[in-house]
Amino acid sequence: MTQAAGTAAQTSDSTTSVHRLIESNRVEGTPVYSPQGKHVGTIHHLIIEKVSGRVVYAVMSFGGFLGFGSHEHTIPWEKLNYDTQLGGYRTDITQEELSGAPVVSEDEKDWRDRRREQDLHDHWRVQPYWGW
Repeated sequence: MTQAAGTAAQTSDSTTSVHRLIESNRVEGTPVYSPQGKHVGTIHHLIIEKVSGRVVYAVMSFGGFLGFGSHEHTIPWEKLNYDTQLGGYRTDITQEELSGAPVVSEDEKDWRDRRREQDLHDHWRVQPYWGW
């Protein structure tokens, strides 16, 4: 395969692949859409449970324009579903849910407080990952 053909195959694969695995750096920056297909945010980074290796949260930015006025929220991974047609994730999260969502800081010490995580899961009505 020529270098040009290899590059074309990689480009095509990166946007239309239905392979079940993906590298974390390719998820960062992925758009998130409402059930109606409206762009509502972007994945900033992932939070992974160390022992199992499973993604448990996505930190997302919602709203704003060109990065200004956007707000980051930590969302349980189960609230996102990949849509191959959109090349991004769909979520049923509403603006009302975001406005009342618990705030989790970037400080790693916050993740040691299971009560804060429980509040997050209760708000989003998602089973906690430690119950898997």
